[in-house]
Amino acid sequence: MLKSTDIEYKYTKAVEYYNNKEYHKSLPILEELIGLTRGSSRAEDVYYYYALSHYGVKDYYLANYYFKSFAKTFSNSPRAEECQFNAARCSFELSPTYSLDQTDTRNSIDEFQLFLDHFPNSNLRDSANKMIVLLNSKLETKAFENAKIFEKTGKYKAASQSLKQLLKDYPATVYKEEVLYLIVKSDYLFAEGSVEEKKLDRFRSTIESYITFANSFPESKKLKEAEGYYKSSQKQVEKMTTGQHIIITE
Repeated sequence: MLKSTDIEYKYTKAVEYYNNKEYHKSLPILEELIGLTRGSSRAEDVYYYYALSHYGVKDYYLANYYFKSFAKTFSNSPRAEECQFNAARCSFELSPTYSLDQTDTRNSIDEFQLFLDHFPNSNLRDSANKMIVLLNSKLETKAFENAKIFEKTGKYKAASQSLKQLLKDYPATVYKEEVLYLIVKSDYLFAEGSVEEKKLDRFRSTIESYITFANSFPESKKLKEAEGYYKSSQKQVEKMTTGQHIIITE
């Protein structure tokens, strides 16, 4: 097959191998044909199946590259839409579990968004949006777990900041109840371990965090525990403000 000089014969066999899911056979033929068909009417077909064959062997990095290259090189092709979607789908396949580095997850979100910007009326729009939701859910879980690590290791300031940022990034997060509770806990423990001159403001922050939590989840199983942090913070604030008053009077 590779020794044959008949380009159309080679192309037909390569497509036949691809359709039979024999991607390891279609790839070397298509790779050769890319050079042989450059500038010809057959070039687009060859490049298209070359990208698909890389996807078939699950080489998602190369498939992503060739799908994006196809969409750019053959931007007027009816296949450009499919290839730009497939490029994002390759990054989706590369997206690892939430506990690992999420570079490919963010790349996939960006690529799906680019696809939606270029093809807002695409039939693949719903599929792209569903994948974006799944990818964002992974980032949300990673942010939540990272914040919990700060809380568990006693880094309460970092925990509170991370949890509050999570609420800004994901206001409808499925972890909202636990996030708000952990903010109360982290704010209280951070205040408790602070130097004296900063305790007052930090206990006041704990009180504000508790009010937000209690108003949002009045039936929460964590409410009683959070109320303990709230009442203790109130006592501390009363004690410190009373002390200030006495000093001023004297």
